[in-house]
Amino acid sequence: MDKPNSKGRRLTTEDHSRDSAQLLYVYPVVSRRARGVSVGVNLNPNSACNWACVYCQVPGLVRGAAPAIDAGRLESELRGFLAQVTTAEWMEAHAPPESRRVNDIAFSGNGEPTTAKNFDEIVRSVLSVRGEYPAMLDTKTVLITNGSQVHQPHVVRGLEQMAAANGEVWFKIDSATREGRRAINGIDSPLERVTQNLRASAAACRTLVQTCAFMRDGAVPSEVEVNAYLQLLKTEVHHGTPIAGVLLYGLARPSLQPEADRLSRLDKDWISDFKERIEAATGLPVDAHA
Repeated sequence: MDKPNSKGRRLTTEDHSRDSAQLLYVYPVVSRRARGVSVGVNLNPNSACNWACVYCQVPGLVRGAAPAIDAGRLESELRGFLAQVTTAEWMEAHAPPESRRVNDIAFSGNGEPTTAKNFDEIVRSVLSVRGEYPAMLDTKTVLITNGSQVHQPHVVRGLEQMAAANGEVWFKIDSATREGRRAINGIDSPLERVTQNLRASAAACRTLVQTCAFMRDGAVPSEVEVNAYLQLLKTEVHHGTPIAGVLLYGLARPSLQPEADRLSRLDKDWISDFKERIEAATGLPVDAHA
């Protein structure tokens, strides 16, 4: 079995390196949104994604899908790592005092996890390993996703398994305009597909909308973009889509994509104002981090 690095470096919110435990599939991070240690499951060790977001922090990102996953190795790595991360010694050595708890196991990593062809089988394996650790039984299982594959039956099956095990989906929506999605996410998808997949996700598992906001060329997001985004959420609330809330965040770490030098962080006041506008327009709770 591959053994996690028991020494390693101290975790911070600014460093989400996938190799911090020296494993292929499993890595720990301290997450601003999780407010604790998140145990990441990286199904895209090939750094391939079907989107190309301009703010992505993955080095060497390429277009593509997840490779074939060695389920035995993933289980072995996760089992060995959970045996360490659930101890006070590991937390004291690696996590800052305010983050010394395991908040979740998160399907995330270097690309879109739902492009794994056996996503549902992987979810089943991860939940089985989690069940071996009594301290982890109430720990959340999170899918961080661009939502593009939620209509696929094997993804829906995975979400339904997560729903039965304290799971939730963080569904990326950075723009409600086609032009915005082209510019931010590098994709050309109609809004109808976004909303259909959002509804499918929310029907299968607790779902929050995850949104990254930033400045481009020194300019804040336009009112056209802001109003389109608010209208999308208002429409979904009116439709009855059971969105659990919004995760709004700014840039915490530098992009490693070609447009990196065009991007910069929004100030806390802008993020705070946007949070208030979302809450006022939709009634949804918003967890915001500048």
